[in-house]
Amino acid sequence: MTSPSATAVADARIPAAHPFAAHLRRVAAREAESPHRPWTPEDGPLPSLYLSHGGGPMPFQRPDWLDPLHHWARALPRPTAILVVSAHWESAPLSVSAGRPDELVYDFGGFDPMYSAFRYDTPDAGRLARQVVGLMPDTTQVHQHTRRGLDHGAWVPLKIMYPAADVPVLQLSLPTEDPDQLLALGARLRPLREQGVLVVGSGHMTHGLPFLSRENFTENRVPGWSADFDAWAADALARGAVDELARFRTAAPGMPYAHPTVEHFTPLFVTLGAAADPTAPVVTTLDGYDIGLARRSFQAG
Repeated sequence: MTSPSATAVADARIPAAHPFAAHLRRVAAREAESPHRPWTPEDGPLPSLYLSHGGGPMPFQRPDWLDPLHHWARALPRPTAILVVSAHWESAPLSVSAGRPDELVYDFGGFDPMYSAFRYDTPDAGRLARQVVGLMPDTTQVHQHTRRGLDHGAWVPLKIMYPAADVPVLQLSLPTEDPDQLLALGARLRPLREQGVLVVGSGHMTHGLPFLSRENFTENRVPGWSADFDAWAADALARGAVDELARFRTAAPGMPYAHPTVEHFTPLFVTLGAAADPTAPVVTTLDGYDIGLARRSFQAG
């Protein structure tokens, strides 16, 4: 296996003082001391995850993203494969990405060009693509892309969590905004967890970018609408109040500022649908705020 630090430095020429370069050195040290244990059937189903993926490549620059995400990955057995539903691929009919795409999707701008040279060359996920298609009802058409790569909602957090790029990754499109349909889609994916597949909904707990001020970016000042929505979601998740979460457009404080468009919240319903019991309380693994946006992330059993 190629070491994660060698892979990343060769591909992106990361300066040694960059926070992500330091992260890769810490990862290499952890792996040398205690290699990440792969999943086995004796571990039982993996949880499903909802993760707030940060703005573009910003998490690469911030230690308060880097270590928590990697520690989260290390707390779980290394999955056999990863299936991601990202806010950044809204497409119907339901679609799957290329099993082994040529390129990543660099769907961000205004950052150091270095980030658009990053690579995340994971193993072929064609087997997972076939499994996903097989789980869908006969009436559901699944479009299989031959070239589409992973967008930043998938590869940015995963490059931090699994920088060795040694786990197959497949992306599934977000085909609807309807929470009930997304819960049903997650339920279809539930058997994958029993095979060691990590099912991930990738979004952001609040995402009101048009309503941020300079102080949000420079001082991480948290707007009231962001704090209110996050507190409401945390409470509903702790109570397993899925029906209330599904009414977020009208039930949640801070709307529509927290989500002027809803694609960063709705992957949460795929995560909950893939859980054994969508109404069971979740385990929050990352909270707090970045540029004033809530980055609450959790796992569901």
